[in-house]
Amino acid sequence: MKSYRYYPVAIITFFVFIALGCRSTKRLSKDEALVTKLTINGVDEPFADQAEDFVALDIRPNSPFNLWLYNTFSRKGKLKIGEAPHLLDSSLVEISRNQIEKFLNIKGYLNAKVKDSISIKNKRAHVVFTAIPGTEFKFRNISFDVADSAVKEIYLNNRKSFTRIDSGKRYDTDSIAFEREQIYLLMKQNGYYDFVRQYMRPTVDTNFNAGVADIQIAILNPPGLAKHPIYTLGDTYVRIQPSSGIIAHPRQDRDTVVIDSQYRFYDYSHFFKPKKFVDYIYLDKGDIYNISNADLTTQRFFDLNAFRSVSVDFAKSKDSSKRELVGLMDIIPLKKKSNRLDGEYTFNSSITGLNAGLTYQNRNFFGGAELFEVKLRGGVQFDKNVDGSLSDRLLSRDFQVGVSLSFPRLITPFNIRSSGRNGIPHTRIASSYQNYRLTQSYLRKSLGFNLTYDWVETKYKLHSFTPVNISYSNALISADLAQLLISQGNAFFLSTLRSQLLSSSYYTYTVNLPKLTTYNNFTFFSGTAEIGGNSAALAAQLSNKYNSDGQKLLFGVPYYQYVKLETDVRFYKSFGGERQLVVRVNPGVGYSYGNVKSLPFDKRFFAGGSSGIRAWQARTLGPGNYNRASLASDSARFNLRNLDQLGDVKFEGNIEYRFKLIKNFIGSKVKGATFIDFGNVWQLRDNGLDGGQLKFNKLFEQTAIGVGLGLRFDVSFFVFRLDAGFKFKDPQFRGDDQYVVKYWFDREGRNRLKSNYAITNAPDKYSISQIQFGIGMPF
Repeated sequence: MKSYRYYPVAIITFFVFIALGCRSTKRLSKDEALVTKLTINGVDEPFADQAEDFVALDIRPNSPFNLWLYNTFSRKGKLKIGEAPHLLDSSLVEISRNQIEKFLNIKGYLNAKVKDSISIKNKRAHVVFTAIPGTEFKFRNISFDVADSAVKEIYLNNRKSFTRIDSGKRYDTDSIAFEREQIYLLMKQNGYYDFVRQYMRPTVDTNFNAGVADIQIAILNPPGLAKHPIYTLGDTYVRIQPSSGIIAHPRQDRDTVVIDSQYRFYDYSHFFKPKKFVDYIYLDKGDIYNISNADLTTQRFFDLNAFRSVSVDFAKSKDSSKRELVGLMDIIPLKKKSNRLDGEYTFNSSITGLNAGLTYQNRNFFGGAELFEVKLRGGVQFDKNVDGSLSDRLLSRDFQVGVSLSFPRLITPFNIRSSGRNGIPHTRIASSYQNYRLTQSYLRKSLGFNLTYDWVETKYKLHSFTPVNISYSNALISADLAQLLISQGNAFFLSTLRSQLLSSSYYTYTVNLPKLTTYNNFTFFSGTAEIGGNSAALAAQLSNKYNSDGQKLLFGVPYYQYVKLETDVRFYKSFGGERQLVVRVNPGVGYSYGNVKSLPFDKRFFAGGSSGIRAWQARTLGPGNYNRASLASDSARFNLRNLDQLGDVKFEGNIEYRFKLIKNFIGSKVKGATFIDFGNVWQLRDNGLDGGQLKFNKLFEQTAIGVGLGLRFDVSFFVFRLDAGFKFKDPQFRGDDQYVVKYWFDREGRNRLKSNYAITNAPDKYSISQIQFGIGMPF
């Protein structure tokens, strides 16, 4: 941990070393050349990045790290690590030239020509492809020849919603293929079970040689038939296999049930109650065949998180007089019970920690894909700045246990039926217990309970409502800490930390969550409103007990009344080629009233951390201009770590530009990011923290600014993230001293700043930079 301050330098040095070492040509013969650069000229956006995909992989420049691994560890072909050097091959250059030319032809540049050139220096090759696109052809006249009048009506009535073929648009073979696929899906959604893609026949005429293309779209009838047949649905057979996927004999022991005279279940696992799954089967008897309903049924059964394989198929009825289909569903469940052990090691500056967790899951608790879950988690934190043994450095201990039961339906006193077409609704009941100890100064035991409903309005609009959220905390504060706070005029912390009762309800509305993994242009919104304490205030009318501060008690502890609002708004702008700009604002405000004039500890805001203002550790920024040097003693700063830098108001903003760095880095994509973070937290009331109260005339002075660089390692199923944040403007200082950017390249000044800070803010230490690790994108 003593080398923490050198991490950014070490990381940069590591990559520079790779960049210099990977280009080695020592092992090449005199007739060989390493491809180190590839250039494609004459191809404009949006096709430039696509054109590169048509260059043979073996003549694209190597991934620097993979080539370095190969050159460093591979010997005489016995050990294959990394990526072999991509050597110049003139035949592959010609093949690639031809493929780029064909690609441009497909995209409407029918007369395009591509030339190649190669320059070699010191056994390093630069391959250049230069395109001369020529005239861009566009669609002109569009006509239709559809023999079946019913099919023609469906097609023409829906065509405008999907077509990419229109007069004046660029001629594109991919657009014609897209039209064929959309016609196929449209027919499959309207009862035409036998329809195949080959019935759509496009004829294109570009013989005018004037940059125009006339197209006729024909849809043929099936051979020997005057029209396309329409099919309806009959019974549906659902087979639930054992989790092993092995059925010894079709008539082995199984549970058999018929529901609604149309769904016939055969359960070989003996785990499920079929009636609970009927709402998610969209194959109703008598309906016209619709492939979308079959796909939706498959998706919803996967969403239940109880099955590892779901297939939906159809067979024609044996009665040839009926144009009827029999539904065939085949399902293999996940293992009913599972355990998962996980752990993590965390560090931020002087604080290190170990966390371990054990999770038990039962995926089908009552036979209807209910998820029963028990989580055990324990953790410890150590402070390396404290002298003595490992036990002396122990900062905190945390133990948590949580139990939850989730139902894939809405369970309410009212009969609310959800079709589930847009997503699976859930009812979740959860209870938790936490035992948290901060050195010898603070002990907190908390018991909580909540009831939550989640439902989907549309694919992109999500709702979550928690009508019941109750938390009872019993806290013990050491006499030394309590006396210290009172003597320093910080009795505010006593009310924040002591025993308390919280009862609240909250609602969250989220828009465009599924789009976060795309590179489209969109706006993401999430907003939460919470109100707490009013039901407790009503119950407290039956009591007449008060504490020494005049606060009314319920079950022996004071209750809180408050409102809290928080929003997260993000604007995503794509620049193509996995380049993206994200602008985010994250404001929040909480206001306490009534019985206790402060927000509960768990409802207060903090700044910093891996998803906030990344140049600061979490809970070490603010509030406002607050500087911990104002605390009268080192012991006060030690005992109040992670407790005093919270606020009633939060505003964080982020501007981040993301881009692709390496396509293949040990099986993952490497993406880069540059960012600017700004904001802070503030107190609404003057609670004795010098500079901590929100002052609109000092808003900029109280705002922190950080900048940084990041790497994202995308291994398809998760993203591992490394960010280096650097303080630009630190509001805990005053005047020009806030602009700590001046110390970035001033080693002497930086050392002087750290030395003075270590004296005035002991045991805290100051760092210009901060490394943040994370799983997933920050936002």
